[in-house]
Amino acid sequence: MCISHDQAVGEAPQAGAARRGFLRATALLGATAAAVTALPAVTAQAAPAGWRPDPRSRRFTLAVMPDTQYLFDGPSIDKAPVEASLRYLLEHGGEENIVFLSHLGDLTQNGAKEEFAAIGEAFRLLDRRGVGYSVLAGNHDVKSSTTDQRGATPYLDAFGPERFAGKPTFGGASPDGYNTFHRFTAGDREWLVLALDWRLSPQGYAWAKDVMARHPKTPVILTTHELVVEDDSLSDYGQQLWDRLVEEHDQIFLALGGHYWPAARATRKNAAGHDVHLHLTNYQNRYFGGAAMIRLYRFDLDRNVIDVETLSPWIMGRAAQGLNELERQEMELSGDADRFSVEIDFERRFSGFAPVPARPARPVAKMLVPGTVAYWRFEKPVDGTDGTVRDLSGRGNDLSLVTVGGGALGWSADHHPDQPGHGSLEFRGDKPPLKGAYLRTVDGAPLSQATFEDGYTIEAFYRLPADWDPDHNAWAGLVSRTGTGGAAGKTADDPDEPLATLSLSNDREPQWAMRPLNQQGISTNWGQETPLETWWHLAVVNDGSHTTLYVEGCPVVRNPKASAVGITSVGLPWLLGGYEYGGRIDQVFHGRLGDVRIVARALPVTSFLNQ
Repeated sequence: MCISHDQAVGEAPQAGAARRGFLRATALLGATAAAVTALPAVTAQAAPAGWRPDPRSRRFTLAVMPDTQYLFDGPSIDKAPVEASLRYLLEHGGEENIVFLSHLGDLTQNGAKEEFAAIGEAFRLLDRRGVGYSVLAGNHDVKSSTTDQRGATPYLDAFGPERFAGKPTFGGASPDGYNTFHRFTAGDREWLVLALDWRLSPQGYAWAKDVMARHPKTPVILTTHELVVEDDSLSDYGQQLWDRLVEEHDQIFLALGGHYWPAARATRKNAAGHDVHLHLTNYQNRYFGGAAMIRLYRFDLDRNVIDVETLSPWIMGRAAQGLNELERQEMELSGDADRFSVEIDFERRFSGFAPVPARPARPVAKMLVPGTVAYWRFEKPVDGTDGTVRDLSGRGNDLSLVTVGGGALGWSADHHPDQPGHGSLEFRGDKPPLKGAYLRTVDGAPLSQATFEDGYTIEAFYRLPADWDPDHNAWAGLVSRTGTGGAAGKTADDPDEPLATLSLSNDREPQWAMRPLNQQGISTNWGQETPLETWWHLAVVNDGSHTTLYVEGCPVVRNPKASAVGITSVGLPWLLGGYEYGGRIDQVFHGRLGDVRIVARALPVTSFLNQ
């Protein structure tokens, strides 16, 4: 239990949620450092030898160490658990891409010089390797009735800004020295850790606000000693922090504190309407004063998640010697406040203060790679009177509008974020009865005769709406070649199927089904289910002998190994948004279709339209 210097031992215990179990984590976190003056932005080159987190990786780990006070209590000092945790970070830093370590305060029990000397010596393990880390004063490290204006203390002597001066992650300190900020680069962007004293003064609040104002586009992780008191509840001081600092600063997306136990979580919406995740981490009530447990925050920017685990490297390291009963109990910590995942759409969450610039449209000329035989983009509506979409390759493969059952073709400025052209056609196909509009190549288009014996690449961007219904909209073609297998004298499989079609199944799986020149039957490539209301890029690539389907530049698993040379033709048109069966239109696409390009050779992924 966390008792202040001025509080009687017999007073009421700290509030807390129901007891939870601990867990053994499998990830690691890195550390940060502090200094008095602002430093340049962190770079990979600035990282000292021995500590080189990957600044570009979209997976990285932040480590958190809560209250260690019982390990540094007067004559009862044991720094081995802390050293074990720090060595664990050093040993696994590379494989886990550990970027920073934050201590949450109450480093010591009594704030005595001798206690700080011992834990200060333990942290030299990180100093010697140049690892960045932050610390902050808890109520046991300083006189609890004071604010950050308290003046000189053993804490400041041991962990003042001078200790961290010159370290690459250190950003600066408040004039009093009790508040610091730190920066690290991960996922190709800068992140900021704001390490705040046990009790902020008005000057402390002003300093923290100024730090964020000077880094207006940087996501902020706030660390302090007291914040959450139990699940879904902030302490009185935690509420003050929220009201005076966190709520109005959208940059703060994660806030961490210790002091109370057991571990707990809360989520609040800030003034911008965004979630802020607030966590209580403290294990001093557990065996061996918490055994210097560390909490690992494993960021995955691609999966939009932070996976959180908690472990004691000191106990894990003792396993070979044989664990006692209490140690065995602490090896697996699986409580829902100790091991969990936080889902965050990072791009959307940070868009209010650091929006990702939209990729500009790219000139048509740059998309006309050697071998391009057709390129269509839809940056304006299809004229209802002319009804023609020009082939921008200049090869004469223009498209004309065809309507079915009184259907219409719409237009939208919506597009895939990596699409060269900024616009899309909105197909509104439905059946039964069959209704919609689609595009076909004009009579005499050279594309009708092409057989692509030397290979080809067909690309398309598409997006399915929320009302897409497999009973009405499945198996519509994005891009297809008309003419049947039977008409080409290829009667294996279903002779009424078209000669080639890039379609979407009833499970929204992209499928490339076609009759190669060297086969009687149909060759089929299958992709995975693609969710609704999301833009996708497809590419079908044939190198002259084999065909590979790519979704968002990634090859799918169901690519046939059999040889497939060219595409059979009977000299009939190609369709966009339409699908023929038995030589008659059978289905019309329901969704948005962006740029479409056909190239008479195999393109590498680096040359796709979405690159």
